[in-house]
Amino acid sequence: MAESPPPSERSRMRQFFRIALRFWRGPTRWRAWWLTAAVLLFIAAQIASAVGINRWNRWFFDALEQRDVGAVWAVTGWLPFLLVASALSMSALVVSRMLLQARWRESLTRGLAGWWIADQRYYRLGFLTKELTAPEYRIAEDVRLAIEPLVELAIGLITAFVTAATFAAILWQVAGSAEVTLGGTTIVIPSYMAFAAILYAAIASFAAYVAGRPLVGLVAHKNEMEARFRAEMTRLRENAESVALIRGDADERSTVIENYGSVVAAWLAITRRQGVIALVLNSNSALFPVVPLLLIAPKFLAGSVTLGAVVQVVAAFSAVQAALIWFVDNVVRLAEWFASVTRVDELMEELEALDIGTIMEKDTQIEMGESEDGAVHIENLSLAHSNGRVVVADATVEIQNGAKVLIAGESGSGKSTLIRALAGLWPWGSGRILLPRDQSVAFVPQKPYLPRGTLHSILLYPDSGREVEEKVIREALERCGLGYLARRLNEEEEDWDKILSGGERQRVAFARLLIQKPDIIIMDEATSALDEGSQEALLSLFEDELAEATLISVGHRPGLEEFHDQKITLERRPAGAQMTSRPIGRSLWRLFRSRKPAGPDETNPDQAAS
Repeated sequence: MAESPPPSERSRMRQFFRIALRFWRGPTRWRAWWLTAAVLLFIAAQIASAVGINRWNRWFFDALEQRDVGAVWAVTGWLPFLLVASALSMSALVVSRMLLQARWRESLTRGLAGWWIADQRYYRLGFLTKELTAPEYRIAEDVRLAIEPLVELAIGLITAFVTAATFAAILWQVAGSAEVTLGGTTIVIPSYMAFAAILYAAIASFAAYVAGRPLVGLVAHKNEMEARFRAEMTRLRENAESVALIRGDADERSTVIENYGSVVAAWLAITRRQGVIALVLNSNSALFPVVPLLLIAPKFLAGSVTLGAVVQVVAAFSAVQAALIWFVDNVVRLAEWFASVTRVDELMEELEALDIGTIMEKDTQIEMGESEDGAVHIENLSLAHSNGRVVVADATVEIQNGAKVLIAGESGSGKSTLIRALAGLWPWGSGRILLPRDQSVAFVPQKPYLPRGTLHSILLYPDSGREVEEKVIREALERCGLGYLARRLNEEEEDWDKILSGGERQRVAFARLLIQKPDIIIMDEATSALDEGSQEALLSLFEDELAEATLISVGHRPGLEEFHDQKITLERRPAGAQMTSRPIGRSLWRLFRSRKPAGPDETNPDQAAS
């Protein structure tokens, strides 16, 4: 499929706001509109206070010019009220703004995080795109950087527009017109101060736009480099033991330093561009206070305006100027904001692609369905990588209810890919997989996931809130050789993924099976970290407590066949692995062997953590 052109800045904004503005349309709309109304109300109050202070300046300086002591004290008496009104309106605006930011961010984060986590999109996203880095960072940080500055910028823009209109009217009224004589002809320029403020702001804004526009791409690139740098160090932390064992310190240090070099290079590019922007901003700051004084000075010297009017005009000109050069003051923040919007929008695009199937054609998807007879059906199944290379070709097999099936084959033949397809996680290929209706399915990977929490909640995961008698949990621990952990069931939350060894984590996965009693159990090298004796003791669960469950397991270790009655072998072929199935006969030794609980093994290093 031909690659679509990269979206423009306008389409980026449109896509972002299509999702973000649901805050005002969805279940949160009443809260959103109340907060918006509060913000607008306090903006109006703040501007009214500013107009009041502007008028107070004129009255005060007129009284000073006339040396009217009574008038000075009378005007001064109004100052505390104006200051209190200004302080209250500004404080209320800050509070309402922060509430709007928090609630809008909450709405977008909930929606985006829920979208990312639902239907294993967090897993499938890694297969469909390699360019999209750190989606969790985009949700946690870029959403914040897209929402919080946006609210502030929107408030600033509204304030700037209303302020410019209000104080331009004051300039129009107070400064009056200017008369310029050229060649004996007198030209009257009505409301020249208002027009001068608009013209000056337009020139300054255009200069800032030209200087700041390249900053958008530079900030986006910097954020990408920062994300890669963090991801590289996270990868090192997550694989710390493996790296330390093989003495990979030097290579990892080189990689980290190289990634940080990219961060530095990106920052230097931003620094150079901000130097240009600073030149424009500082030049404007130097001229800003001088221009209105130069423009009003001739009228004051001619006696056309009072000192109070001069002060009022200069303050109004400054207010109009500050409002109209809003873009100049916020060019850097706008660039940073748009860079974050771009990263959030990229994540939205990929999530949408997962849902509407734009990354792959419809006829290259595996159909998942329900079977009516209680059996697992694999029909004409072909599995392929995302690049189209076929891994398993035209596989058809039926797994009866309660069967114990072992999937074997050499490395790279597609065993784990088949497990992912059964879990509905592998979309590439064709054919059908039918799982029994209304039967619970449990997947046991090679490295079981243990979330942070109490051991009690971990053993019930992913349904940590269900009610299970503690006696049942303790018996499951004992049966799986983890009885020594029973006393720690309800201790405070721990990072059990780091506390327990690999073998102990696999035993926890089997304990979960005993507690949850699923109808179908699919395992991928689920006993790889155990010695043969412990493996045998745990697999005996499928002849006793879990005898009714359908078992589909991947493995190649000795002794596995004894616990299965059907073997599916994947044989690698140039056109894709072929699947063959045969029954496994039980040996008399196995049939008459007495069972024993999977208790601690003195020679098992997994007990070291106890």
